[in-house]
Amino acid sequence: MASESKQDPDSGHVEQPIGGAVDILRNESAADALEVVTQLEPVEKFSKRMIQLYLICGFIFLGSTMSGLDGALMGNLLAMPAFQRQFAADIVGVKTGLISSMYAIGSVCALPFVGPCTDNWGRRVGMMIGCVFVVMGVIIQGTSHQLPQYLAGRFFIGFGGSVAHVACPSYVVEFSHPVNRGVLTGLYNCCYYLGSVLAAATLRGCVHYTTNASWLIPTWIQMVLPALLLIGCPFVPESPRWLYVHGQKAKCQEYLTKYHGNDNPDSLYVQLQLREFEEELELDGADKRWWDYRALFNSRPAAYRAILCAVAVSVFSQWSGQAGVTYFLPAMLSTTGIKDATTVLNINLGITITSGVAACTGASCMDRFGRRKMLISCCAVLTLLWAGMLGGTGAYYTSKNTSAAQASIAFVFFIGIVFSAAYTPLQALYPAEVLSFEQRAKGMALQNMAGNAAGLVNQFALPVALGKIAWKTYFVYLGTCFFMVIYYYFLMVETKGHTLEELNEIFKARNPRKASLAKEKVNETVAQVQELKSV
Repeated sequence: MASESKQDPDSGHVEQPIGGAVDILRNESAADALEVVTQLEPVEKFSKRMIQLYLICGFIFLGSTMSGLDGALMGNLLAMPAFQRQFAADIVGVKTGLISSMYAIGSVCALPFVGPCTDNWGRRVGMMIGCVFVVMGVIIQGTSHQLPQYLAGRFFIGFGGSVAHVACPSYVVEFSHPVNRGVLTGLYNCCYYLGSVLAAATLRGCVHYTTNASWLIPTWIQMVLPALLLIGCPFVPESPRWLYVHGQKAKCQEYLTKYHGNDNPDSLYVQLQLREFEEELELDGADKRWWDYRALFNSRPAAYRAILCAVAVSVFSQWSGQAGVTYFLPAMLSTTGIKDATTVLNINLGITITSGVAACTGASCMDRFGRRKMLISCCAVLTLLWAGMLGGTGAYYTSKNTSAAQASIAFVFFIGIVFSAAYTPLQALYPAEVLSFEQRAKGMALQNMAGNAAGLVNQFALPVALGKIAWKTYFVYLGTCFFMVIYYYFLMVETKGHTLEELNEIFKARNPRKASLAKEKVNETVAQVQELKSV
């Protein structure tokens, strides 16, 4: 199949005549297009260009380490005696809630600035701006002697982290090859645990210090990975979709041909995506106007994507109970009778490693089982685990049953593992997939704000609840996880097997969930395209 590209030397505009094969594909339902192309043109997963693509995306994964570092640090710095003396803090109480929640407050305040940073100036610039604020926040934290300065540092880390957490997954989901988009973007958030393991190992190594070094060393470690990302961002290619909608169509086609077509301009993947960009991407959309958030709510499909899908997954991930394991592990373990700082840090390191393995395993299964099945199964199992946690801690509190308390520790591990297998990869993957390009940056900012707002409820209320009603707090998580199973079953749209632009048609359907699950016959289309290619 031959297809020649023509370029206007003055305007840089690329005319891409699409061959008859792609015309046939576009006449088929949106659900079929990618499956047909995958059968006709199997991807060489370990070609030179695909390996380069993996390395580029893997480098951007460093953006995910920021929240992992913060979560592991703040979940355990509060157990450090030197930290408690320096800032008059404890593992529970109002001050503890303020220290933990300042990161989320900074994230929420970043919302108005995410659009200009990532839509107007590009995904790479957004990543760099986020990293600058994180580095600045660490410097403020590391030089603080009083609580207000320390809180200011946490605010800037949260602010920068919010910008980076929109730009990085947006870049990965847009730059990934359509065939392995689910795995790559799912693995992005798994690097949360790279940050967590680094923090947990550093904390464990500093536990024997009795001076401020016990918390200052882990604090300064927060700056290393964001600084590396900041230095490397100018050297990675920009998102092809961002280039297309900003008039750089020749550069867009060049990157698609290089990384998605394995240097073949006639690749069906390249031609299909260019046709989809032409039909679906708005060249003068709301992403060009930093103040315009109407694209998130101006139609039923838009609201379904932004609120019922992207925001819902972000909020529910915070209310599944994992936030307690992350930020308030010492307080949770105190409900099982464990209060020794060294024991808490050993358990934290173990949970971090096992959860990281579970997250990578879950991400590798995303394109096999689909997003919907993974989340429904995760929430169903979490419901049972929280019931077990309730039983164990309740028995310890009411009858001092130490065996039940020890069993509860196992449930803490299992909760972290099950959550990580589904929610960790999907927190970044699913919102980035369901949002259209016009919505993506602002929608990711909105879901990030909603998630952090939901996290504020945890970070203010959970330490107080654990201090007041102890083990009975887990009733809340049991109920919310059960509700999530029902919600996901009836409303969640499956994104597996669809290109990002194909999802536009699915969300326009009367019932997007059913449309996303519909299976069409593709053999006839495959035969038609093969016949055309052989002519």
